[in-house]
Amino acid sequence: MATAIYWESKSESTAGQIAVGQTILNRTQHPRFPGSVCGVVKEGRHVKGLPVKDRCQFSFYCDGRSDVPREPKAYEKALRLSEWLLLTKDWIPDLTDGALYYHASWMEIWPKWSQEKRRLLQIDSHVFYQ
Repeated sequence: MATAIYWESKSESTAGQIAVGQTILNRTQHPRFPGSVCGVVKEGRHVKGLPVKDRCQFSFYCDGRSDVPREPKAYEKALRLSEWLLLTKDWIPDLTDGALYYHASWMEIWPKWSQEKRRLLQIDSHVFYQ
């Protein structure tokens, strides 16, 4: 989860990073998605055990670039937030109100699926949907 929070939202506020993590956790509880954090983050098409470029749920995971964090302080924050989210997931309020999807609002072309989902809120540059 820390790597996903880092790559998906390292430039966002703490609330934005928490919202990304909570969306991952929401997916683990939904029958349509894998039941583990790693399963959710790595969901997508794979060939011979490797993700197919641009064919997965989280863009950082299958963009063909290294997933090794390059900013130690930002990654440390993502690690701390991940630990906190996993420890508090059963009692902390969900900032996203149950979001299962999100995308960056700065994208020039919004995903086709965004027209079919119910928009819940926007935190920083991410728009969250159910």
